[in-house]
Amino acid sequence: MKILSVDKIREADAYTIANEPIASIDLMERAARQCSQWLLDHLVKDMPVMIFCGTGNNGGDGLAVARHLFENGFKVSVYILRFGSQASPDFLTNLCRLESLPVECMDIASAGDFPEIPPFSYIIDALFGTGLSRKLEGLAVELVSYLNHSRGIIISIDIPSGLFVDTSLKAVSGIAVQADHTLSFLPPKLCFMMPENDIYVGEWHVFDIGLHPEYLQQAETKYFYSSKDDVTSWLKRRRRFQHKGDFGHALLIAGSEGKAGAAIMAARACVHSGAGLLTVHAPGKVGEALQINLNEAMVSFDEQASFITHLPSFDRYDAVGAGPGLGLHRQTQTALKLLIQNYRGPLIMDADALNILSENKTWYSFLPPYTILTPHPGEFERLAGKTDNDFERLKLAKDFALKYNIFLVLKGGVTIIVNPLGQCYFNSTGNPGMATGGSGDVLTGIILSLLAQGYNHGQASVMGVFLHGFAGDLAAEELSQEYMSAVDIIRFLAPAFQSLSKGRG
Repeated sequence: MKILSVDKIREADAYTIANEPIASIDLMERAARQCSQWLLDHLVKDMPVMIFCGTGNNGGDGLAVARHLFENGFKVSVYILRFGSQASPDFLTNLCRLESLPVECMDIASAGDFPEIPPFSYIIDALFGTGLSRKLEGLAVELVSYLNHSRGIIISIDIPSGLFVDTSLKAVSGIAVQADHTLSFLPPKLCFMMPENDIYVGEWHVFDIGLHPEYLQQAETKYFYSSKDDVTSWLKRRRRFQHKGDFGHALLIAGSEGKAGAAIMAARACVHSGAGLLTVHAPGKVGEALQINLNEAMVSFDEQASFITHLPSFDRYDAVGAGPGLGLHRQTQTALKLLIQNYRGPLIMDADALNILSENKTWYSFLPPYTILTPHPGEFERLAGKTDNDFERLKLAKDFALKYNIFLVLKGGVTIIVNPLGQCYFNSTGNPGMATGGSGDVLTGIILSLLAQGYNHGQASVMGVFLHGFAGDLAAEELSQEYMSAVDIIRFLAPAFQSLSKGRG
C-alpha cells in the first residue's frame, strides 16, 4: 500500500472529484460517515461529545460528524475556532446543515470562550487538517494546550491538529493535539510511522473513502505500508517432489560464552521458517548447547571454546547470517572482516556483528551487495550517526542504504525496511510485547531462512519482518503482551505461515 505526500493526497482528492465524478461535499460526507460509524461503534452514548472545529475542510468533517452523532442520539456540542477571514465552501455547507438541528454551536474568539470540559467526555479534534504548513500560533496554541490538559478522551479526525504529514514537529518546536485515537483515511500518513509522533497520534485507524484507484495506481512514492496481501503474494508454493536441498542451506555464525541462548533462538527461528538445512558455526561450548537444544541444526565447531576465531568454507551455503550472541572479541572481529571481504552471497548481519561493524567503519565499503543490516535505534546511531528527529533519521537511513548498496531493517514500534533505491517499507504488524530479549535474534533467523530459500533480499526483509510481527501479534492475543517471550514468537510462526498459505489459496 502506498504512503503519499500531502501534495499527492490533495491531488488524489482532486482527481477523484473530477474523474469519479463526485462533488467535494459528497466526498467529505463519505469521509464523515466512515468516522461517524467508528464513533458509533466505540463511544458510550451517555458521555458528552465536544467537537472542536476549524473553518477549513477538517472543520467541515467535524461538523458533518456532529450531525451524524446527533441524529444517532448523542449529546453533541460544537465549538468553532475562528481564524482567518474565509471559511472553506464545504465547511459553510456543513455549517448550514448543522444549524438546521438543535445542536449547541458556539464560536471561540478568545481564551475566555474555552468551554469547561467534564472529566468524562469525548473531545473530537477537527481544528486543522493535512494542509497545515507551519506551526500553530496564538489562540490555536492556547486551545490545543487546553485540550491536551483536559481529562477527556481525545479523538482526532484525519490528523491531530498541529502535526505535519511529511515533516517533523520537533524540528520547529511546535505543539499538536495529543490524541488517544486518530481517525484517518487511506492512504496512511507518513507521520503516523514516526516514534516521535506516538504521543500525538495515539491509536490510528484508517478508512477507505474510495479515492480513485487509477490515481493511486500511478502515483509515485518512495514510501509503502506492507500488508498481508503483499506478503501473501510472495509466498512460494511447495511442490510434492521437492526435497530439503530445494529449500536452501543456511549458515548461521553466532554465539559466545554466556550468549548461547541468542544463537539457539536465531537457529530455531531459521529452522521453523522453512529452510531445508541449517548449519550453525559456533564456539565449542555454544555448539554443545545447540546439539542438546536443537536437533534439527548441524553444528560447525570453532577451534575456540568460548568465542569464534575462524569461519568455515562458504561453498555449500545459500545464505549466511552473523551476529546473534557473537561477542566482541578481537579474533571474532577479524573473522567477521574475512566474512565481509570473501563472501558474495546473501548476507544478514545483526546484533554484535553490527557493533563490530560500527567500530570499523572502513569496512562498510566491503559489504557484499544488498547485505541486510538489522539495527535497533541505538545500533543505527552507532553505524550512521546521530539525528535530531525521526524524519532526519529516515533520510539518513535512505542515504546510508544508497551509499553502501545495502538493505536496512530499522527495528522499532514500526519497523522500516529501506532498500538501496531509497524505497521504504513500513511494517504493519507487531506490538510492544515483542520488546523483549531475543526478539531480534528470532527476526535474524527468519530472514536468514527466507534468503536461503531463494527469496530476494527485498522480499526476505519485508516478508521476514511481517511474519515476525504477525507471529508476535498472534502470541500477544493468546498469551498477553506482558507474558510473551521471544520463544513464543517462534511458536506462533506456525499459525502465521498457515494464515498466509490460506490467503494465497
